Amino acid sequence: MGAKEEFMTRVNDLYRFEALQGHLGWDQETIMPSKGAKARGEMLAWLAGQRHNKLIDEGMGSLISELEGGEHDDYFGANLKEMRRKYDEAVKLPTEFVSEFTKARSEALIAWQKARSDNDFAHFSPHLQKLIDLTHEKINYLGCENTPYDVLLDEYEVGMTVDDYDPLFSGLKSRLVPLLAKIMDSDVEIPRLPESMTFPADAQAEFCSKVSNAMGFDFDAGRMDQSTHPFCAGLWPDDTRFTTRFDEKDPFSCLYAVMHESGHGVYEQGLPREHSFSPVGAAVSLGVHESQSRFWENQIGRTAAFWHIAMPWFREQFPDCPDWSNETLDLVANEVKPDFIRVEADEVTYNLHIMIRYEIEKLIFNGGLEVKDIPATWNKMMKDWFGIEVPSDSLGCLQDIHWSMGAFGYFPTYTLGNLYAAQLLQTMSNELGDIDEIIKSGDWSSMLAWLRDKIHLKGSVMTPAELIESATGSPPSPEPFLAYVEAKYSKLYNL
Repeated sequence: MGAKEEFMTRVNDLYRFEALQGHLGWDQETIMPSKGAKARGEMLAWLAGQRHNKLIDEGMGSLISELEGGEHDDYFGANLKEMRRKYDEAVKLPTEFVSEFTKARSEALIAWQKARSDNDFAHFSPHLQKLIDLTHEKINYLGCENTPYDVLLDEYEVGMTVDDYDPLFSGLKSRLVPLLAKIMDSDVEIPRLPESMTFPADAQAEFCSKVSNAMGFDFDAGRMDQSTHPFCAGLWPDDTRFTTRFDEKDPFSCLYAVMHESGHGVYEQGLPREHSFSPVGAAVSLGVHESQSRFWENQIGRTAAFWHIAMPWFREQFPDCPDWSNETLDLVANEVKPDFIRVEADEVTYNLHIMIRYEIEKLIFNGGLEVKDIPATWNKMMKDWFGIEVPSDSLGCLQDIHWSMGAFGYFPTYTLGNLYAAQLLQTMSNELGDIDEIIKSGDWSSMLAWLRDKIHLKGSVMTPAELIESATGSPPSPEPFLAYVEAKYSKLYNL
């Protein structure tokens, strides 16, 4: 076996370990019996340790060094570059630490699920403290050039730092807050669903499955299940799973969760199969991943054109729903209001939710915010930014799953996804024509094909910024998003 073949065999094995961990993680959040938590945590910790040992093996380091001096095609070169980055980071982390961190995450997830259900932050706080302590250890192992939080931000969007996000968020806030104020002063009235109506979970699942199928999600290569917090797990293109949750008083919560996670899912199903189980066969970044989910959820799902197609499916499952027009349902789906839940937030307030989480994480890792003070800090920021009192920690600092996974630094990628999605929509419109007309046709394959060609099939051969510029002809910019959201909501609210 030559050096290239041995290198790729080792890489493929590492990614198979990740797939095993992903499968067990999906099972843990969906159907695993509660008493399985202890053994599952130990199993995930063992797998993480085994994978880590394979990654930091001297043979892997020698192969990377040997191959770096050769000539390679773009895909192999990208694999080599990414494995160098992963190897250099991994050798700084002791195997025992990696196993301990993985086990702590597994235990924290179970504790968070119970704490959220019981509105009991105290039940989760020792697990959160342990994850924060372990994350500080990880930062020390990896080394910190500027701020500790920069190390975490770089994990989820390589190269991004506080110095990048601070001015980005400041610029967004300067445009979004005045827009929100104008909307709050608008005299446009939003219709309400009758309080007596219920929307059975099985009917919601049937309706949402039709929407997901229309988007191009292949249910022969994936499945939809229920979990505490919606998520998508791409084990490989032909085994992609997503989850949702149901509120029998609000069908839109499930609908947009399904469209969001299906957006992730069609990305995973569209990745280049010939490069599966390698870096270039994976999604390039969480920011780009979010662009795919937010594109389908917002630019497609929150339009009157969408309801032109979805209304018959909706009425079939919920025949007692008011006889509303497509435009009325669009207004209902796009209602802007300061509220508690991030995943159900409108496009105007959503990024403000992200900014709150970003600021709190900065306070935790750069400012020494103590775990016991997180709920009060969260609630004060919600009051200062949104003008609302948080009634419970389940609607506040316990609502998101990310901290239970030790995923500090993840949240800002959601905002990047919003920005990328608007930029992609702008270019897609220029190349395919009127997107509303395409949506109304009921055949959305041209939009999926465009995303396949421009984003999905590229895998990770380019950096996120290079990929967005390749797809749109311009470097990533917040301006398309701001122009899009200001135009959309000015029209909806008669501003």
